[in-house]
Amino acid sequence: MTAGYIEMWRLVAPEVIVVITALCVLSADLAWLRGAEARVRSMVATLLSVAGCAAAIGWILRAPLTVSFGDGVLVLGPVAQHVQIALLALTMLTVLLASGGDFTRHISEYLALMLLATVGMMLLVSTQNLLLIFLALELLSLSLYVLAAFDKRSERSAEAALKYFLFGAISAAFLLFGFSLLYGVSNSTNLGTIANMLHGAPLDPLLLVAIMMTLVGLGFKVAAVPFHFWAPDVYQGAPASSAALIASGSKVAGFFILYQVLVLGLAGAKGSSAWHGYAAGWMPVVAIVAALSMVLGNLVAIAQTSVRRLLAYSAIGHAGYMLLTILAHTNQSFSALLYYAITYALTVLGAFGVVAVVERVTGGDTLAHFAGLSRRAPLVSLCMLVFMLSLAGIPPLAGFFGKFYVFASALNADHELLWLVVLAIAMSAVSLYYYLKVLKSIYVGEPAGEAPVRVPVVQQVVLAVIALGVVVLGCVPSLLLRWL
Repeated sequence: MTAGYIEMWRLVAPEVIVVITALCVLSADLAWLRGAEARVRSMVATLLSVAGCAAAIGWILRAPLTVSFGDGVLVLGPVAQHVQIALLALTMLTVLLASGGDFTRHISEYLALMLLATVGMMLLVSTQNLLLIFLALELLSLSLYVLAAFDKRSERSAEAALKYFLFGAISAAFLLFGFSLLYGVSNSTNLGTIANMLHGAPLDPLLLVAIMMTLVGLGFKVAAVPFHFWAPDVYQGAPASSAALIASGSKVAGFFILYQVLVLGLAGAKGSSAWHGYAAGWMPVVAIVAALSMVLGNLVAIAQTSVRRLLAYSAIGHAGYMLLTILAHTNQSFSALLYYAITYALTVLGAFGVVAVVERVTGGDTLAHFAGLSRRAPLVSLCMLVFMLSLAGIPPLAGFFGKFYVFASALNADHELLWLVVLAIAMSAVSLYYYLKVLKSIYVGEPAGEAPVRVPVVQQVVLAVIALGVVVLGCVPSLLLRWL
């Protein structure tokens, strides 16, 4: 028994390090820095958070594992651990971008919640057990609900967090009900065992209801249509760093576990999404959700004047592209999903970093607030140029290769997905229009003032590093693909 507990603690050591870091951030601020200046408190909390994430990354790199523990409760391998490293890196960048914010005096509580959300993401990508999947999702979700409401001076932040919480609570109920039905059908909470029990079995009504409930719950987490209603309000109302974490790390973890549940656990109930050849299962439902997400996300984004809401509807469209990899469900499509999700997360994180800079200077996030930014903050504008063009899929940036790899893997896996790939390419062309609207405002619009925008050095460096990463991963995609 003792040996088993020791082994379990060794497997979850990176998560334990991050939890201890969160406690240290709280203790240092509340016990020793209570009377210090806000700038000092923010700097100490940021340094501790970054150091803790770096220590967790160091542990994973020092002790790589390939092991399954406790009926799929913990399943660790190179892919899962590499995704954990990516999540920790995204959190570090988010923490650094948040260091310049002035939306709260409670910076230690804010960063501690961000670290706890990261723990939830890390557990999500290291389990194949329905119970831990649900618990990890709830840890992640509860942390994000509070992070979304952290700007107490903003009514929009409170409204967004309330909507996020209400929709999240309903989706959690659907997910838990779906998981309970899966357990009832298979008598197991292990995804591998569930797959074996469903293999060759007829699709009875109870299983179909379980699939639908599960898709509702997980569809909310990735903001796919028609479970997307929370996304525009949360992306617009939450503090910029909170929205960045929701759009980046949370999206990576959400798609990872969606792929695991559908492709691994429900492999025997996939059906068919072929044009005029539908067969009952989760594939036709996911195909419809993917098509709706691509169409609605990209078309509604055209009408947006708020850059935050534009990024929200863009995220819905990108969710549709990533669902193509789940429909293809091959090793190649899984690596395409991970590459796309990680590079998209990196890009949108940088975009929200620029939005935070503009909001701090101008007080808003509309296209008018971005007017003439290139003449007041050339470096920040150049970074936003890279981010917008990458999201649009322009070569040689990471977004281009991500879309190319996703579309190619979908066609290689199943030529009957051609109709979805054609739709995705068409919607990618549409997306270029609204991304160029942002760049037009930055480079062509007349600035409201001539004074240069003062951006903290840390934020400038972080934005430049993210932009450089987007360029390098687009020019040399094998750096990430070989690692994954």
